[in-house]
Amino acid sequence: MSEVHLKDNESLDSALKRFKRNCAKAGVLSDLRKKEYYQSPSVKRRKKSEAARKNKSRRYN
Repeated sequence: MSEVHLKDNESLDSALKRFKRNCAKAGVLSDLRKKEYYQSPSVKRRKKSEAARKNKSRRYN
């Protein structure tokens, strides 16, 4: 769980920005999106291989 403590004389906006950055680094939102609905193992494997193929083509272009 991400936690942010307000520093002295820090605005709420900057603290919120730090909190969002911490959540993004921790992968909270991406994990939440993955768990939003059930995917069967075969679908997970297919998506993973498609993503690998896509990343490989990006890397070599």
